[in-house]
Amino acid sequence: MELTKPARNLTLSGAMAVLNAAIAEAERLERPMCISVVDLGGNLLSFARMDGSKALSVLSSRAKAVTAALSGTPTGGAHADVELQIALASEGRWTNLIGGLPILIEGMVVGAIGAGSGTGTEDLQVARAGAAAIPGAALFEDFVPMGAEDTGIIRGQTPR
Repeated sequence: MELTKPARNLTLSGAMAVLNAAIAEAERLERPMCISVVDLGGNLLSFARMDGSKALSVLSSRAKAVTAALSGTPTGGAHADVELQIALASEGRWTNLIGGLPILIEGMVVGAIGAGSGTGTEDLQVARAGAAAIPGAALFEDFVPMGAEDTGIIRGQTPR
C-alpha cells in the first residue's frame, strides 16, 4: 500500500506565463479584468488588476481560482438549484461564478486561474487563454455552465 503520491505544482514562472496570456486576451477583448493564478492548494501565485476593472472582481477572481484548484473542475458547473447549498456547506469558500479553471496536466491539478470583471463568457475566455499558456493543459472546451449566472436566474448584462 502506497502512503504518498507524486504531486506537481505550478511555479511562479508558470503562473506569470498564465497571467500574461490572460492579460493579452483581456486586452484583445477590450475588457479590463482582475486575474488570479493560484497553486494546487489555492495559494495565490500571481495577480493583476487591469486599469478599469471592477474592484469587487479582486475578490471574485481569487475565489474562482481557489474553487477551481480545490475542486479540480471549472467554476459555474454546479446546477443553480444547489449552488447556494454548496456555498453554505463550504462556509462561503466556494463560488459558482463562471471564470475559474483548474490547470490540469495529465489529469493532475497543478494550479488554477480565475478571471473577473466581464460577462461569464468573457471571464471564461480569458481564463482559458491563460491556462493555454501551459503546454498540455486541459482547456475544458466541452464545459457547459449550469449556475444561476448562466441560466438567466440572474438577469442583465454587464455594461461595457
